Amino acid sequence: MEARVLLIADQLLLIERELRVQGWWEIESPGEQALSSQQPFCIDTLAFEQWLQWIFLPRMKQLLESGAPLPQASGIHVMAEQVYGSDVAARALVKLLGDFDRLIVG
Repeated sequence: MEARVLLIADQLLLIERELRVQGWWEIESPGEQALSSQQPFCIDTLAFEQWLQWIFLPRMKQLLESGAPLPQASGIHVMAEQVYGSDVAARALVKLLGDFDRLIVG
């Protein structure tokens, strides 16, 4: 496995850990309807942290495990900045998402 893939996998684990630390990790999945939104980031049906947990992390892990091509770009950091603004509690998560964006273009 190439080094970049391992770095991205580690970054995904750090993002998951931060969601848990902040208490934003949920035990129960949102309903199928909420998860099947066609809007970017499921903005009409999920909170951003729910989207991270239930859509983003599983999809990225699936790509890594299957060896499928990775996206060439990510705008997740910009979205996190819009969602959390200057929320001090979210600062670490926003940074981790920025690091992910840098790794994905890497």
